[in-house]
Amino acid sequence: MFAPTSLATILVLASVVALGPLSTDMYLPALPSLVDELNSSIDQVQITLSIFFGGFAVAQLVYGPLADRFGRKSILLGGLVLFTLASFGCAMATTIEELIAYRFLQALGACGGPVLGRTMIRDIYGPTQSAKVLSMMGTIMALAPAIAPIIGGYMLLSLNWAAIFVFLGVYGAITTLLIGLKVSESLAPENVSSLHPKAIFANYKTLFSSPVFLGYTLCCSFTFSGLFSFLSGSSFVLIDFFGVPEDHYGFYFTAVVLGYMSGTQIGQRIGPRLGINRMLLLGTLLAAIAGSAMMGASLLGLHNLYWVIFCQVLFMAAVGIVMPQSTAGAMSPFAKMAGTASALLGFTQSAIAAGVGMVVGHTYSGTPTVMATSIALMGFLALLSFIFIVRPATAQQ
Repeated sequence: MFAPTSLATILVLASVVALGPLSTDMYLPALPSLVDELNSSIDQVQITLSIFFGGFAVAQLVYGPLADRFGRKSILLGGLVLFTLASFGCAMATTIEELIAYRFLQALGACGGPVLGRTMIRDIYGPTQSAKVLSMMGTIMALAPAIAPIIGGYMLLSLNWAAIFVFLGVYGAITTLLIGLKVSESLAPENVSSLHPKAIFANYKTLFSSPVFLGYTLCCSFTFSGLFSFLSGSSFVLIDFFGVPEDHYGFYFTAVVLGYMSGTQIGQRIGPRLGINRMLLLGTLLAAIAGSAMMGASLLGLHNLYWVIFCQVLFMAAVGIVMPQSTAGAMSPFAKMAGTASALLGFTQSAIAAGVGMVVGHTYSGTPTVMATSIALMGFLALLSFIFIVRPATAQQ
């Protein structure tokens, strides 16, 4: 077994937290081609993305209470097995309806990674150090989605879209073995909570009635939804509108991910000195500015590929600042229900993102305007959540 505080443990937990981004980012270059390959429409292909986040959101409400009662490791292993099997199912799909169904099952398994990976970090490092470790994990984790679209693009050209899901299935099998053989249980016996429905609903009520939890969760959710706006629209905007070759899409996406990594590095280095709230003000303000700059140019008809990427890099830097800090802030007061808190945060984040992604997909106009407007709106909502909910709530503590 790896030591709980070792770098090896952080790397393994980062690999399971990355299941969500990998499951979306790797097959983004294939979205336009799936329209022809599976005899479907843009709307139907977009559903394979949104249904993933819908399943991802709902399942988290189950993972959290189960992990608080039975431990993190066994529940995480169950999710990883389901993810692995569903990934191979996606690879064998012959119709868009089958792919949508398997994507939903894949999401049910994948969501255990982010929920329980974050929870285990909270268990191991406590409320004060978890923000720094989550930022470090974010930097490590970002390496996977940075190269995922590049790998996906080349797989698409040299093999086919199904090979992408075979890769994900193999990845799921490897992470299952690592968690099972090398990572120990992190739930302390004194923090085991009841699985009785009344206790579960009481915990959810406690969390949702806490302005601190709600404010941090909304900051996290809106910035993540701005990222998901880009995920939903970028392959069509970059490949169909700007004419980027499918195998080059991943390079542009990597630039965007590097923005996220720079944000997590900023949080890791100066976050402990400035504190969570100052970092959130910096991050949400940057998100609002970057989104507005992209939207403004698009509304004026100034469609430029490099400006879109530049603005999204800045937005992703904001995401890298906001998400680890707001996650730590939301979970820190709730040691005895850390799994439930992580699940509810993840549910809210994924549910809002799924809704935003559907809107972007269904209203896509053939230009970057809808995507850019959505990104700007999410940035402003994150900033307003900080100003009007987080700051007043934490000032009273």
